[in-house]
Amino acid sequence: MIDLNDIAMFVQVVRSGSFAEAARRLGIPPNTVSRRIQQLEAHLGTRLLQRSTRKLTLTSAGQDFNERCAGAVDGLLDAGQALLTGSNEPSGWVRVAAPADFFDFFQMEWVTDFLAMHPRVRLDFVLSDVKADLIAEQIDVAFRGGSLRDSSYVGRQILDPRSVGMVASPSYIAARGSPSTLQDLLNHDCVISAQPGGHATWRLVGPNGEEEVQVAGRFSGNTAQALRKAAVAGLGIALLPPMMARLDVQAGVLVPVLPQYQPHGYGFNVLYPSRRQLPLAVSAFIAWVIQKLNAADAPEVYR
Repeated sequence: MIDLNDIAMFVQVVRSGSFAEAARRLGIPPNTVSRRIQQLEAHLGTRLLQRSTRKLTLTSAGQDFNERCAGAVDGLLDAGQALLTGSNEPSGWVRVAAPADFFDFFQMEWVTDFLAMHPRVRLDFVLSDVKADLIAEQIDVAFRGGSLRDSSYVGRQILDPRSVGMVASPSYIAARGSPSTLQDLLNHDCVISAQPGGHATWRLVGPNGEEEVQVAGRFSGNTAQALRKAAVAGLGIALLPPMMARLDVQAGVLVPVLPQYQPHGYGFNVLYPSRRQLPLAVSAFIAWVIQKLNAADAPEVYR
């Protein structure tokens, strides 16, 4: 019969990234951790971890085993903690991976409110446009823009991309008029991601499916925030991430352009490493983010 303590130890090794760190967290010798994992592998008849002098890597069997077990282990720990404290209150660290500009559209005041509601929860944010390895970096939950392609994690879309994409300032529209077709964009200034030659290709989804249009303008930049500020300043039409564009439209800073077209492959998604029994703190934080991002009365965060 498999020792459940060995399974919990395996999950801790995966989250820690090494036998030594797992041993430190568990308060036992590293050779004990290594021996117990070897016993677990022998009992299962398969290798779960590839060992090297530099790091541990999950095998495909190890990846699947961790996905199946991590949530159950967390559930048992949460159940034990709830009995000890007499509460089902969310608690513990939540390590969150998110895009570098996450706090450009998710207000820090919302984080303050969440932590006030859940005083036993602590949040650790890892902000980067590089996609995090949830297992190797011990990430509990990740928020990502774009299409969901990584099948090794559990993911779902939390913000529909079919909202707002192309926008311009009211002053620009007043001066130049609003295009009525994609081809009209050829006669407009567009603020674009920096491209050789001063042109960019926008990929859109509209009434006739996916379409492309070549646009150009007198301003280009390499971040969404730079393009947004240029659009607000009246320098042209911008294609922005829907969350960023929607907040500015609600604030009246920008207005939609060709609203029947949305940017291809945007959206906003949540991912987590295990299919089962998310810790209460993680599920509570995911629910809070979804509530705030989908609130119809999202406040004005840009000026």
